[in-house]
Amino acid sequence: MVFATVGSFEPEDIRHRWGWFVALGILMLIAGLVALSSLLFATVASVLVVGMMMIVSGVFEIIHGIQMTRWGRFFLWIVIGAFYVVAGLFAVVNPLLASAALTLLLGGFLLAAGIVRTALGLQMRSGSHWGWIVLSGLITLLLGVIIIVGWPVTSLFTLGIFLGVDLILAGLSWLSLGLSFRRL
Repeated sequence: MVFATVGSFEPEDIRHRWGWFVALGILMLIAGLVALSSLLFATVASVLVVGMMMIVSGVFEIIHGIQMTRWGRFFLWIVIGAFYVVAGLFAVVNPLLASAALTLLLGGFLLAAGIVRTALGLQMRSGSHWGWIVLSGLITLLLGVIIIVGWPVTSLFTLGIFLGVDLILAGLSWLSLGLSFRRL
């Protein structure tokens, strides 16, 4: 009910705009296919965007810290902002090295999440569908192992694959939503 405070959403209110949803879906599908056709470019582009967002966020964090000088811990805000700016500059100046670091971090998180999910599924054997949880955990674990074992080479394409697949799935979602509005 979070959206109730912002305004209610009724499909009938935007049904006549179904074409915009379809267009957005098609655009995202095309962007996803382009990303998958040039994985290195997509990886570098995603790291550059993240780096620029970190720089902007860090600058605003520093500005906020400066405005909070009367609060005893204002310096911590400035330090946090500086860390964001430095990390963002690192990503923008050397996106391939940054992608290597991010890919290794991603592989580690997938490995850990796969282990935990598999253990959780095995502990739920008395419940229904525990096998799907174990399978999901094993696939996540396998993805983490593949990324880490192939590192640093995997850093050239892993983030691009994730970006491309995400854009394609989002595009399919918007396309499906738009077509469903058309049928209303």
